[in-house]
Amino acid sequence: MTKAVVRDYILITLGSIIIAVALDVFLVPNRIAAGGVSGLATIIYHVLGIPVGWTLLIVNIPLFLLSYRELGPQVFVRSLYGALVTSVFVELLKPYLGVPTNDLLLASIYGGIVAGIGMGIVLRARGTTGGTDLVARLLHKYFPVTVGQGLLGADFVVISLAGIVFDAELALYALLGLLATSKVIDLVQEGLSYAKAAFIISRFPEEITKAVFQELDRGVTALQAQGMYTREQRTMLLCIVGKTEESRLKQLVYQIDPEAFVFITNAHEVIGEGFKRFS
Repeated sequence: MTKAVVRDYILITLGSIIIAVALDVFLVPNRIAAGGVSGLATIIYHVLGIPVGWTLLIVNIPLFLLSYRELGPQVFVRSLYGALVTSVFVELLKPYLGVPTNDLLLASIYGGIVAGIGMGIVLRARGTTGGTDLVARLLHKYFPVTVGQGLLGADFVVISLAGIVFDAELALYALLGLLATSKVIDLVQEGLSYAKAAFIISRFPEEITKAVFQELDRGVTALQAQGMYTREQRTMLLCIVGKTEESRLKQLVYQIDPEAFVFITNAHEVIGEGFKRFS
């Protein structure tokens, strides 16, 4: 077993325990069924008294089979491991964890944030705790949606069921928790320090490129572009910089060419020289 695999399983363990804490401390005691199999387990627990950990395992079995067939044995094993850890620790930690608040607003927000941190860690380690985070992985693999968006869509049915079984107010709080979870998952996966992708069209591409090399020590890619109104051929520069370097880049460009056309967008993840390595 390589160091990378060991690291992934450590992260899956950590993330799964964090999810269990979110369920025990915030969500289950306050009847906030914030989507997913855990939300379904919350509903079943309050209606039938079946322990949350047992429901998590029983409902996840067909999703394990789906993950094996669609994503292969590696994800299947990680899915099984993550779900087992979550299920075990939900029951193991329950007697030792208090309930810090009965305020539904606080419970939904903080429960969603803590669960999102846990799920984001698990997904970042190429694992899953089963449930709708597995469905989200499948949607992310085959469709142009983020994992958070996939979770939001897949969990709508569970929240609707919570509205029927509990009441509409609790369903609204569950939706708030789900939105918090979705956003935090994306933040954990993509990171907080977004890079910036700058596209520059100028009459002086060589001068700008030289300045970027010397002042920012960043790479530049030249693309051939044509203005469709003037039909004029121009060189368009693409440069990826850190968020803190954006202002300096604009200053360099407009010192050289006050008429330059620049547009800058967020680059949520940049892998390669000068940034992070793929792992």
